[in-house]
Amino acid sequence: MDLIGKKILVTGADGFIGSHLTEKLVSLGYDIRAFVLYNSFNSWGWLDQSAPAIKKSLDVFAGDIRDPHGVRTAMQGCDVVLHLAALIAIPYSYHSPDTYVDTNVKGTLNIVQAARELGISKVVHTSTSEVYGTARFVPITEEHPLQGQSPYSASKIGADQIAMSFYSSFGTPVSVIRPFNTYGPRQSARAVIPTIITQIANGTRKIKLGSLHPTRDFNYVADTVAGFISVAEADRAIGEVINIGSNYEISIGDTVAMIADIMGVDVEIETDDIRLRPDKSEVERLWADNQKALELAGWQPEYDGKDGLRRGLTETIEWFAKPANLACYKADRYNI
Repeated sequence: MDLIGKKILVTGADGFIGSHLTEKLVSLGYDIRAFVLYNSFNSWGWLDQSAPAIKKSLDVFAGDIRDPHGVRTAMQGCDVVLHLAALIAIPYSYHSPDTYVDTNVKGTLNIVQAARELGISKVVHTSTSEVYGTARFVPITEEHPLQGQSPYSASKIGADQIAMSFYSSFGTPVSVIRPFNTYGPRQSARAVIPTIITQIANGTRKIKLGSLHPTRDFNYVADTVAGFISVAEADRAIGEVINIGSNYEISIGDTVAMIADIMGVDVEIETDDIRLRPDKSEVERLWADNQKALELAGWQPEYDGKDGLRRGLTETIEWFAKPANLACYKADRYNI
């Protein structure tokens, strides 16, 4: 599918990945409607920090993904929907699981129901590597069993199944993109990489973290954004679930060491019990098989392997180290 000339709705455009995706699409000349969460401050989230030319080009819709009427209104006149709006913080899902069902499952239902009624040409629904739980085999293919090890991951499994059920039941043109551990500028400090960087950047040398032994497949945000665009363009991706990952596995402990080395400091790690997941909820190992993304969508990561991770971390650190950016984060507090 050629996206030129198409009206594209990005839900969750105010968030970490959504803002990067929105900016990239606008810079490529696409016609974008940005769905942001309504709030009394008239804030567009991270899009508030976008270049003036980007903001001027945006058609912004403020609403709530949980509201079917608002979702349908936002989707009217659109050809393609890139659905990123979701609650994503795992610790908060232990605290308030009901909100995850409303936002992630019901919100996705609102999207695909409106897509069916309006005749939308393509819906790209955002999944997460967390739906796989602890790897039973590696690298993890799209056929890996789904394991809801947290209320968050369970809600995303439900959302994925709702999305794909509309493809199976009604022929709604849905693709499911499944990013692995995206990181980069603007990411919430509840995620491990910004947690490490912001503590060091604020002068702390005793870093508070949770478990160090789990492994992750970190994917730089520019690669994730490219994955969204590739899946949106690929007709062969309809009805498919597609991993977007670097195909490189690294432990949290080794990630700390790499970040400290890039930042030129020595650090000591202190286990903070509040940051630990319940034993059976911790995802011990994630490592993406990304062959399907190459075969169906022509996507492959530019920030792959150890060298690619180091390059992506360097760019991320440079962004966080700027005082105006660092000031957006409360590094002295644990963010759930």
